Amino acid sequence: METFDVVVIGACLAGLEITRALSKSGLSVLLADRKTSLEKPVHTTGIFVRRTLEDFDLPLDCLGAVVRHVNLYAPSGRSLELESPHAEYRVGNMAKLYGRMLEEVQQLGAVFSNATHFRGSSKAIHGSVVHLERLGQDFTIKAELIVGADGAVSKVAMDLKLERNSKFLVGVEDVFEGMPLEGKPCFHVFLDPKIAPGYIAWLVNDGEHVHLGTGGDAGRFDAAQALEMFKKQLNSRFDFSRATLLERRGGRIPVGGMLKKIANTRGLLIGDAAGAVSPLTAGGLDPAIRISRYAAKVIHHALAVNDLSLLEAYNNSHWQKSFQTRLWLRRLLSSINNPALLELGVAAASLPGFKTLAWNIFFGRGTRTSSEPIHPNGLQSKLKS
Repeated sequence: METFDVVVIGACLAGLEITRALSKSGLSVLLADRKTSLEKPVHTTGIFVRRTLEDFDLPLDCLGAVVRHVNLYAPSGRSLELESPHAEYRVGNMAKLYGRMLEEVQQLGAVFSNATHFRGSSKAIHGSVVHLERLGQDFTIKAELIVGADGAVSKVAMDLKLERNSKFLVGVEDVFEGMPLEGKPCFHVFLDPKIAPGYIAWLVNDGEHVHLGTGGDAGRFDAAQALEMFKKQLNSRFDFSRATLLERRGGRIPVGGMLKKIANTRGLLIGDAAGAVSPLTAGGLDPAIRISRYAAKVIHHALAVNDLSLLEAYNNSHWQKSFQTRLWLRRLLSSINNPALLELGVAAASLPGFKTLAWNIFFGRGTRTSSEPIHPNGLQSKLKS
């Protein structure tokens, strides 16, 4: 039976990021993912925001053109144009980025097992025996710790008896090539409870491809049907006649905020599995990187001093507090079912004071999900050292 310091379940952005950080620190890591290839299917829209672009060194050839413009639309088609002097958004080529990160972690010594399903684990004298299945064949490994990066409905969370997400949006997005891309790259945002109840529909011109998507509260609409309806509504405004569909993305997005119980002495959760997604914007790429890097520091120190109880420090209320305002706004947005209220909101956003508020919602760096919570037991200073 092979033995690893850490097994990471899920090769998403969070899983790849923590694998890279752990491997750099000298730990042995098995990264397992149920997909045969990380290139497809991709479940995230891949929109990186300014704070991520400024704070992290992402490979530029994996990013689309800089997006500085946002057009906000009411149900009637009334629009509000917003512009920023900063590089606010870039759409990542996630398949290419995942491939680049996977190549790096393998060069650092991590072992990658594709087409591999997590079947559960059992506690051992030291660490856990992890049960996996690959291409119909069961196998087991031993690992000191298990990291769940396996998405919004996490099997690792259930296996380790950690908290699980219960509030979701569901979204679907089509990516097209061959569409005329007139004007500057722009993020078109549509507020319409018929096609995006409790959330938004969007069209993004990233300078190369067009991303068309919609999302809403799970259980209140059929996302695929809503996307087709949305596309028909846009035919008069955007030319889809020569568009070729490259891929469809979709899935559940947790919007209940950061979960409280996300670690114990056998492992921890990161990314969507931990609820590390903005309840308001449903953006999870920035917290995926930040929290994964912090989790890697906690794991490295806990293993270095042979004290796995230090992982309890990862269950920190600091993160929950940073999501409170967004949780309140999420409840407000979910409660608006009347198109007239959204019309009024977009009209009000055209006024000077409210336009500043709208600008800050789309362009402000916002409350960053801290990757360095303060712990009363002194773990913080140990990690920094």
